[in-house]
Amino acid sequence: MLQLGHRLWAKAEFCQKTGSVKDRFVFAAVSAAVEDGSISTGTILVEATSGNTGISLAAAGAAIGAPVEIIMPCNMSRERKDMMRRFGANIIEVGASDFHGAIKLRNEIIDSDSRYWSPMQFESRLNIEVHQKLTAPEIHRDMREIGVSDWDFVSGAGTGGTLMGVCNWMQNRSATGADHRIIQVSPAEPAKEHGIQGINDGADFLLQPELMHEVIEVRTNEAIQATQHFAKSHGFLIGISAGANLVAARQYAMANPKRNVVTLLCDRGERYFSFI
Repeated sequence: MLQLGHRLWAKAEFCQKTGSVKDRFVFAAVSAAVEDGSISTGTILVEATSGNTGISLAAAGAAIGAPVEIIMPCNMSRERKDMMRRFGANIIEVGASDFHGAIKLRNEIIDSDSRYWSPMQFESRLNIEVHQKLTAPEIHRDMREIGVSDWDFVSGAGTGGTLMGVCNWMQNRSATGADHRIIQVSPAEPAKEHGIQGINDGADFLLQPELMHEVIEVRTNEAIQATQHFAKSHGFLIGISAGANLVAARQYAMANPKRNVVTLLCDRGERYFSFI
């Protein structure tokens, strides 16, 4: 946890194995599938992704010796594609920002050949559970160590897994009298136009919007400026969605000066150099 200001903290998920919060779900899903036999000799791993889940899956595939195929929109960052290829993954590109097309192609591949297995990030309940069981309790433990019991969570939603996992954990605590709020970060521009890769991929997927306390919109240029400033002011390279989270978290903290605010630094910035 990094303290960024008065009553404002950020969880550094860029410290995960491949550098993003997506490692949590992907490695849990692959481990469970290996254990139950869903992944075995000859299995091919496949997923539709904007990038970070693909990087995590490519690394997991390399670790267990399984081939990986990634389906992603063609306008995602070159650096993320390079990382997947370094882990040995094959990339199939679809139209710019066409996440629905990527998911459709993934489903067709799975249905056509029994060798394929996918973590199904846009549909899997495990994508929620891993954050409910791990991410939220970790934040709470770290906040308790610095004397804070109640805190609000500000973050963007791609699949919605992280937000819903933390939201479910918060609801369980709220039943005992705890005071939490969850705030969604969303691009100000439409899904097919914004450049905040990794959030608002054109659908809610696992997210339940009615459970969000508030939605804060951030423009792409604001998110990029925040990433650039953070590198120079804190010595950490973070991604564009992390920059958007910072912008929204600071805005929310200023509007709610008596609330404790936690946001998420989702991934590392090296994978976006061609954009930032």
